[in-house]
Amino acid sequence: MQQTLKDHVIVCGYGLVGEKIVELLQQYKIPYVVVEIDKAKADMLKEKGIPVVYGDATSSKVLKEAGIEKAKAIAIATDDDAKNFFTVITAKSLNSKIIIATRANSDLIVNKLKEAGANFIATPNKSASEELFKELTRGV
Repeated sequence: MQQTLKDHVIVCGYGLVGEKIVELLQQYKIPYVVVEIDKAKADMLKEKGIPVVYGDATSSKVLKEAGIEKAKAIAIATDDDAKNFFTVITAKSLNSKIIIATRANSDLIVNKLKEAGANFIATPNKSASEELFKELTRGV
């Protein structure tokens, strides 16, 4: 896997958020690979022709298999703040220039993720609240 990929995006976690990221990457024809810890999901992605590495994104070995050394960016989209934090640390240690976008479910971890090297942090509850507010106040 890693030999053929260069300047790609690694998407960690293929839940609702990861799936949407993959759709956008496909739409914009940006090369990517998914890292998925759920074996059944990883197998399903393979069947659909989606490039996938089965394993835990906190593992250096798994991120290396996904081509982290040559990747341009990593999107960490799991719903586990601790795993997201460790994935940020692992990714940064393997590729100091990588752009890291991660999800944070708790506002308490946002600063820790920044300190660990995340360039962008999305908090789904905050993002959803802001989108709803924008819609509610449009034209008011």
